[in-house]
Amino acid sequence: MSRSSHALDVSPPVHRGMAVLDKAAFRKSIPILAVKVPPEAVSTFLSSKVLKNALLNVRKVKSVTPAEDGGRLVLLRVQNQSKTADLSPEASGLIEKQNAELVPYTLEFDYDYWLADEILHSVLPEDLVQGAPSGFAAMGHIAHLNLTDEYLPYKHLIGQVILEKNSNVKTVVNKVNTISNQFRVFPMELLAGEPNYVVEHHESDCTFTFDFSQVYWNSRLQTEHARLVEQFSPADVVADVFAGVGPFSIPAAKRGCAVLANDLNPVSYKYLVQNIANNKVSTFVRPSCKDGREFIREVFNAAYDDPLPPAPRPKISRSKTKEQNKQARIAGTQKASLPPSPPASPRRRITQFAMNLPATAIEFLDAFRGVLAPGNAGERPMRELYDAPERMPKVHCYCFTKELEPERADVDIRRRVEEMLGAPLGKETSTYLVRSVAPNKEMYCISFRLPYEVAFAA
Repeated sequence: MSRSSHALDVSPPVHRGMAVLDKAAFRKSIPILAVKVPPEAVSTFLSSKVLKNALLNVRKVKSVTPAEDGGRLVLLRVQNQSKTADLSPEASGLIEKQNAELVPYTLEFDYDYWLADEILHSVLPEDLVQGAPSGFAAMGHIAHLNLTDEYLPYKHLIGQVILEKNSNVKTVVNKVNTISNQFRVFPMELLAGEPNYVVEHHESDCTFTFDFSQVYWNSRLQTEHARLVEQFSPADVVADVFAGVGPFSIPAAKRGCAVLANDLNPVSYKYLVQNIANNKVSTFVRPSCKDGREFIREVFNAAYDDPLPPAPRPKISRSKTKEQNKQARIAGTQKASLPPSPPASPRRRITQFAMNLPATAIEFLDAFRGVLAPGNAGERPMRELYDAPERMPKVHCYCFTKELEPERADVDIRRRVEEMLGAPLGKETSTYLVRSVAPNKEMYCISFRLPYEVAFAA
């Protein structure tokens, strides 16, 4: 192929400013050249080094197609602009040597060929092409967009393109404004598809059913859900203060954790109960629908008065036992046997708190003051159960900060936490950057051991 030749332009036709999708406008014909050969000669041309750079290489288009007379057309990425093919002398020589024939061929493209971002790039104003919202957050069959103001005139076209270019999507919605209610639910607008907001979403080997229009769910937190749950031991007792529909609680229960899961939103509570049943973790999860502060004040007493089921016993490795028995037979001794396990005890001591309400979770931390003292715990022997600072539960509290430097963010978050607790945090404290929410807003998780003096404050 000569240096003057160029790659084929298979981009869609440009229709800047199109606000209503017109699929018929997306048609494109490109005349190219093809080598007409008998079927048995196809491999010769496809494997030829001299034709390697001339063969058609276009997404979703086969480089060989049947000819009308039973032969085959080997398509070239050479436009048929004249009778003279833009081929190297070596390629032309191969075609002549094989007694093959150069013939015209037309590539036909329509709306179905191009990807969502290619269509959007061809219709949006040029100044909006960069950052065009072809990506989205997915919850089951729902695609969730967060369009900025400049894209709103094209919102229905954008929604229609995303709907049609993603086979799993049945509903496309746009967040209308920021979350402003106590249940963290944002208003949304239907852009395309069915007005069906009840989804079945899969995450961490769990299935979650919920009404996306009435509960809080953020798919961008999937990695964070997994990160925190992986820190839990199967023996833990987890208090999930703002549990939502269960993205922390249910995977934790599948690990064997006992979980006290709470959410104030009655709709979230409804789906939390449903998800507990659907994921078959009812033995290990106790749901409630209370204010977060009330839940914190009551949950220690609830766990003490009504202990949670024992931690599941670790599974015995059959292969290991078989190997032990084999070695025992060789040595002429008795078969290997595992020592008897002590009876499992119900769980009363809470070991972990999850507080995923980043906008205001820090403001709930003062509820921990005196929570284990007699004024709140009554005559329950909490000092025997939580008998040392290292036996206090770990608290994982999510929050936002405007500090973009990690060191400054750490200082800011610790200061606010200590102000609400009324005591300094100990050495067992860390902050973790979860994600950037906005140009000047970061989401963090601060993990700390609940100070002994706070929980037992008079």
